[in-house]
Amino acid sequence: MESPGSYNMLIGETEAISGLNSNQVLEARRVHGSNIISVKKQNRLWLAVISLIREPMVLLLLITSLIYFLTGNYNDGFFLGVSVLLVSAISLLQDARSRDALEKLKQYTKPRCKVIRNGKTQWIDAMDLVVGDCLIIEEGSSVAADGIIINANDFSVNEAILTGESFPVTKHAGGNDEVYQGTLAVSGMAVISVTAIGDRTKLADIGKIVEDITAETTPLELQINAFVKKMVYAGATMFLIVWLLNYQRSHNFPDSLVKALALAMSILPEEIPVAVTTFMALGAWRLMKAGIVVKQMKTVETLGSATVICLDKTGTITENRMVIAELYTPHSGSQVYTDSFSASEVSLLTAAMWASEQAPFDPMEKAIHQAYSKLTPPDERTGSRMIHEYPLSGIPPMMTHIFLKANGEQVVAAKGAPEALFACSVLTADERRLADNAMHEMAAKGYRVLGVGIAEYDDTDFPSAQQDFHFTFKGLIAFYDPPKANIGKVLERFYKAGIRVKLITGDNTATTIEIARQVGFRGYADHITGEELMQLTAGQLSAVVQNVNVFTRMFPDAKLKVINALKSRGNVVAMTGDGVNDAPALKAAHIGIAMGKKGTEVAREAAALILLEDDLSSMANAVAMGRKIYTNLKKAIGYILSIHIPIILTVFFPLVLGWKYPNIFTPVHIVFLELIMGPTCSVVYENEPMEPNMLEQVPRGFSDTFFNWPELTRSIIQGLAITAGTLMVYHYAQNIYSLQVTRTIVFITIVSANIFLTLVNRSFYYSLLNTIQYPNRLVWYIVVVTIILCVLLIRVQLLAGLFGFASPGLASILGAIAAGMISVAWFEVWKWQIRKVKSVPNQ
Repeated sequence: MESPGSYNMLIGETEAISGLNSNQVLEARRVHGSNIISVKKQNRLWLAVISLIREPMVLLLLITSLIYFLTGNYNDGFFLGVSVLLVSAISLLQDARSRDALEKLKQYTKPRCKVIRNGKTQWIDAMDLVVGDCLIIEEGSSVAADGIIINANDFSVNEAILTGESFPVTKHAGGNDEVYQGTLAVSGMAVISVTAIGDRTKLADIGKIVEDITAETTPLELQINAFVKKMVYAGATMFLIVWLLNYQRSHNFPDSLVKALALAMSILPEEIPVAVTTFMALGAWRLMKAGIVVKQMKTVETLGSATVICLDKTGTITENRMVIAELYTPHSGSQVYTDSFSASEVSLLTAAMWASEQAPFDPMEKAIHQAYSKLTPPDERTGSRMIHEYPLSGIPPMMTHIFLKANGEQVVAAKGAPEALFACSVLTADERRLADNAMHEMAAKGYRVLGVGIAEYDDTDFPSAQQDFHFTFKGLIAFYDPPKANIGKVLERFYKAGIRVKLITGDNTATTIEIARQVGFRGYADHITGEELMQLTAGQLSAVVQNVNVFTRMFPDAKLKVINALKSRGNVVAMTGDGVNDAPALKAAHIGIAMGKKGTEVAREAAALILLEDDLSSMANAVAMGRKIYTNLKKAIGYILSIHIPIILTVFFPLVLGWKYPNIFTPVHIVFLELIMGPTCSVVYENEPMEPNMLEQVPRGFSDTFFNWPELTRSIIQGLAITAGTLMVYHYAQNIYSLQVTRTIVFITIVSANIFLTLVNRSFYYSLLNTIQYPNRLVWYIVVVTIILCVLLIRVQLLAGLFGFASPGLASILGAIAAGMISVAWFEVWKWQIRKVKSVPNQ
């Protein structure tokens, strides 16, 4: 906690604000409740059950089970009834895992706010605000409740969430003094008395409730849903054909219907939507455990395709820990900063203090106040109050504060970009030249440089623009913000991943280039300023953003222009930022990345990702994890498509071709295979580790999907190969063995192929000898459980009778296993050929 004295001095209060005490907080909460907007809660378990009942597979199982019971086949009917429960349990478990992951993400994005209680400022969860609290609202934060302004300085808010108007609205005590929950502080600071919370706020009345994390339908999910619909239509068509063919042969309506339903079950790839939801939700949860909060689920699938990342310098490349390195005054020249100051340096630091916020948030202003506190007393801040403020504005930017000191003297102090102060200060040509040289020398050392000036102005009728004052130039202050220790390695990881890095900063060119040089930033010699960029034509801009890597003296419109130009070139753009001025670019980028510790709330709200520790290395990890999630999901979907093809064709071809045993599989066999495939795709592949060299792959295209022809062709060929092996065994066995033995051999062939396909498809590049060493114990659990179940189905008489199995000889079993293995093993040869051509796998 900290004393609120600085806030009182800032807002000109003569009496300290103590806020509510602990007992008053408890009483206010008892009377008015908590700061929570009620949302109509739905029973999520019930919604999941309703959704499950609508699943085509569940409906088919229920219908088939009912037919069995009506025709007196109670054993099969009972088995399918139990299967419905198993399929439902698996689906509900996956749904619960996804929902739990999303709920845990929401806990990480709880809004917080700053209040004055018991005479101390403290951070609390926004939901713990009570009516009567003294809420401190600073630039870049979101208003956590409705209230009335007690005092404010240069305070304005964006009320677009309520009014739709994005222009800042100025607020002040005694006039336009009402502020509302959900609006954003654009400038200044205010202390408000909370008047309404939760359901009594204006935001709740209007009904615009915005949640940061939602389980939204992503483009990938839309593509998959469309694919599943097509499969449903194909299944319906084939269902009718099989039903008619069987009925024509047997004239047994229920029996022909059950056999047609078996085919329909084999066609439905209902595992795909479940896998996508599971992968995305659990992927977001894994990212959160790595220190990255995902606010938009679609970001998980976008991460792996990032081709450009735009970095802010301060706080991203550097530590955002400012220390004063040098001072320059017209009288003393440039001096290394020490604790011993000349008279002109005292004047410079005093002027810089007046030009800074008195409750500083910015690291440079904190450093200025620390330096001022080392000067010889008296401390002129005591008893002073701000009477007017010009916020940071202009190109290049500057800001001006006007204070009334305790002795009645009026102080007009400004600080900002040196060029801005040069332009509105009274300087001779020599003074300007010397100051300009000093600025460039400081910048060449990697320092951030501020110019400082003082104006004499006794009137209270202040000019409309701060540049209209005639300042006396006091000097320059050079700050050093050291680069982060690991930033060079992080940049190398991005470069290895095929991601181009752009540096976009409001700092001057010389400082930016020197810092870029120190950290090994590629292409730092080519640069452009925000003003120069705004003069370019559309064609010139398109070429510049693609080829230039350093952008300096950037302002919000220029940053946004760079992001949009990069996107128009087909790049997938990630953007880091922490300030209010970064918000438009963060919102426009495909992947907006805000800093969790030092970032403003406006930036965090605009971003899709939040780095909790402000560490860019976690973003490199996120890109790798995004690629892993996408690759593993591709494996799962490829596996599903490949294993469905032989099941479908093994049911369909023998019937159409009039084989001796045309209906080898019944619904019970299809259900068993589905129970194997579900956990394999949603559990085994989701837990697969990152493959070697994942970050050395070229980023995939933003529009790439799992359903492009190269991907589909591979899955189709795998499926057809398994089909060929299965049908060869099928055709051979039917000429020698009974229906029960033939069914058993064919079933063993498909199950064996399924096991080997699971192992082979763990990588589309590395060999089975490599992937067998991957640390994923779930693979072996599934394999062992599958083998044990197959043995039980064949050897236990009750289960064998239910499935219509009869135990074949050992040679037949080994032959079936070999056929299943060979029908998949060819893919290892294909991967060997790929490794001969490519040094790293495709994503």
